[in-house]
Amino acid sequence: MLESLRADVLEANLELVRRGLVIYTFGNASGIDRASGLVVIKPSGVPYEKMTPADMVVADLDCKMVEGKLRPSTDLDTHVALYRAFPGIGGVVHTHSRHATAWAQARREIPCFGTTHADYFHGPVPVTDPLTAEEIDGGYEANTGVNIIRRLEGIDPLGCPAVLVAGHAPFCWGKSVHDAVHTAVIVEEIAAMALETLTINAEAESISQALRDKHHFRKHGPKATYGQS
Repeated sequence: MLESLRADVLEANLELVRRGLVIYTFGNASGIDRASGLVVIKPSGVPYEKMTPADMVVADLDCKMVEGKLRPSTDLDTHVALYRAFPGIGGVVHTHSRHATAWAQARREIPCFGTTHADYFHGPVPVTDPLTAEEIDGGYEANTGVNIIRRLEGIDPLGCPAVLVAGHAPFCWGKSVHDAVHTAVIVEEIAAMALETLTINAEAESISQALRDKHHFRKHGPKATYGQS
C-alpha cells in the first residue's frame, strides 16, 4: 500500500507543477493510508524534477518519521493536524498559487460570484483569522492546522474542501491526494475569476442562493445528477 501511495503522492506533487500552482520548491502534497495511520509527504526543499517515489517521506500521526532518508515538508504538522481532525479526507495539498494566495494575503474570503464557484463550494471559500504571536512562536505549523480546524467548526470538510490561511496561502484536501490536487486547481481558478470579476465590477455581488443551490447540489449530495452513475 505504501509503495502505491508514495507513487500517488509524487504524481500529485508533479501535477501541481504541471498546473502552474507551484514554482521552485514551493508547495506540498500528502496522502494518508488510513489502515496503518501513516502519512506520505513530499520532502522539504527538493526540486520537483529530481524527486522519485523513494524520496517521499513516511510519518505517523504523531509526526514521527517511519521511513525515508530526507526531511519531510515543513508543513507536515499542518497536514497531520488536518488528518487527525477530518477522518474522511485522504489527501492534503498546500500551494502558494498566485491568485488564491493574493486573497489569503488580503485576508478576504473568495465570494461565490458565479456558478463555476458554486459547482465546487456551497458558498465562499473561507479565510482564517490571523495567527497570534504566541501561536506563531510556539508550534507554528501545528497551530496553522488548529487555525484551519477552528475556522471549519460546524462545517463538513468535504463540503468545503479548502481554506485560505490569512497572510499565508490556501490549504486544500479531498478523499484522496488526487482529489486534493483537483481542489487546489479549482481554488486557483475561481480565485482568478473572482479577482477579474471585481476588476470589471467593483460592486459585484454573490449569486442568489437559489442559483448557488441548483449548481452545487446537482453535483453534490444524495440527489446529484452530474456525471454518470
